[in-house]
Amino acid sequence: MRIFIFSLLFILTITSVTAQNEALAKNYFEQGEYEKALTIYEKLYKQTPNRLDFFIALVEVNQQLENFTASEKLLQEKLNSRMINPQLYVELGYNYSLQQKDSLANANYNKAIEYTLESPNYSYSIGKAFSKYSLLDYAITTYEKAMENDSNKNYDIQLAEIYGEQGKLEKMFSSYINLIEKNPSYKSSAKRKFSSFIKEEPTNEGNTIFRKLLLQKLQSNPDVLYNDLLSWLFIQQKDFKKAFTQEKAIYKRTGEDLSGIANLALVTIAEEDYENAKEIVTFIIEHSYTPEAKLQGHQYLMKIALKTTTKNDYPEIEKKFKALLDEFGYGSQTYALQVDYNHFLAFNAEKKEDAILNLKTLLKDRLTSFQEARVKMELADILVFDEKFNQALIYYSQIQKKVKNDVLAQEARFKVAQTSYYKGDFEWAQIQLDVLRKSASQLIANDAMELSLMIRDNSLEDSTQTALKKYARADLLALQNKDFEAIQKLEDILTNHKGEKIEDEALLKQAELFEKTEQLQKAETNYNKLIELYPDEIVADDAYYRLAKLYEDKLAQPDKAKDLYEQIIYNFADSIYFVEARKRFRTLRGDAIE
Repeated sequence: MRIFIFSLLFILTITSVTAQNEALAKNYFEQGEYEKALTIYEKLYKQTPNRLDFFIALVEVNQQLENFTASEKLLQEKLNSRMINPQLYVELGYNYSLQQKDSLANANYNKAIEYTLESPNYSYSIGKAFSKYSLLDYAITTYEKAMENDSNKNYDIQLAEIYGEQGKLEKMFSSYINLIEKNPSYKSSAKRKFSSFIKEEPTNEGNTIFRKLLLQKLQSNPDVLYNDLLSWLFIQQKDFKKAFTQEKAIYKRTGEDLSGIANLALVTIAEEDYENAKEIVTFIIEHSYTPEAKLQGHQYLMKIALKTTTKNDYPEIEKKFKALLDEFGYGSQTYALQVDYNHFLAFNAEKKEDAILNLKTLLKDRLTSFQEARVKMELADILVFDEKFNQALIYYSQIQKKVKNDVLAQEARFKVAQTSYYKGDFEWAQIQLDVLRKSASQLIANDAMELSLMIRDNSLEDSTQTALKKYARADLLALQNKDFEAIQKLEDILTNHKGEKIEDEALLKQAELFEKTEQLQKAETNYNKLIELYPDEIVADDAYYRLAKLYEDKLAQPDKAKDLYEQIIYNFADSIYFVEARKRFRTLRGDAIE
């Protein structure tokens, strides 16, 4: 037993020393200290001559020192040994190419490929070796010959990646499609790869090639895979009508599954293409086999209705909500519809009391923990809207306990902070926000950081936090849709707290409200003030982008918009608006965008 333990400790010690030396050698190599790296790799290779990675590293470090003869000798000795690794022909060929001995290099590359004809199992390592040195045509030949000679070999994914590097888009797309045909589980990862070559513009080269290829495939073999990929392509192009055509074709071929069409409906609603969304949702309702699916379809229709109607239509919308609830019932099965209905009553129809009563009644039903948390979240939001802050805080706290490990708990904590901010209790808000800045949800973490920075920045120079309290009040008024009152409160800040830290935030918030209330010239003035007075502040890129959009979309001054987008491109490379600004700039300039 003692001998065994001693042997084990000895092996572990040797392994640990080897790992340390390997890390040290790699570090020397990366730092360009090749002589030091060579000394260590020689020792490592001598100790473990069967480690191919140490051998290759020794060859490479000699090459960096231009000891090509030494590298050649090492490789020839290995290739003359009893166990030949044909990958080393690639290494030997590359050693010759570094000396401009191209004929010898090519001869060894071809030897490596010939070896795979007899032993196809080596094709992957040889192809990978070729790719390492960007010898892509040789890598392609290796993989293609291996697949020709052994039907069990599949290197479509390797070929697709190489074709992508070479810009051979048709071959790349074909290889990925071949891969998916053989193994459908690769579809999601292939779509991620396609995203590098597919753009929103239908005339983009990648889009055109992919579309033609899929249409050809469909003509020869009407498989739903090609409909699915076409639908994905059209979604990237935001051509939801064409995507819907493909999804309907899938549905007709497969039967009852409406999940693809339902997902398309959600995307279309999110992209605010309400006309096509309405058509898609109507199809879902007409073809649903279950009450649950029909109910979900009707919920989508109500969301669309709220986005596309005016205040004059609210009585009609309320009637539709009531008709749906009469049809599907008021129990837990319709809790989501009831949440939407009461949100409408409180925030649109000015019937807060009715909404609060309805939601409290719903809480008495048999709900799951998550359903109860969602209902309480809506109820708390309405109570904040109604300035019943303490009651709202109780519900938010209950949600955190009820669904402790769900993102909903983090959202509730953020709303505790936000409610405390509306109340003027900035210290407690700050404590909650500091916790949330490490939130698993990036969106919540970003919102928390933004509010936290605003509170901190505007508390440093004013211990009484007078201006910040006014701003929080204006924020609440905006939430309550009391836009003109909010504008006046912000005007108070701009008049009586001129030059204070909060001025830039007040100008931006007021400009947004001016846009909402169609006071476009005043919005323009505010944005220009921000650009002039606060060019280096955190809100500067917001001002540039919003003013550019105002000029482009509402004031019909595209040249001014183009100049502002250009400013974002050159001066705000890390802005969240950078990508969209570049796209809008190129469009306004008249570029053929690809």
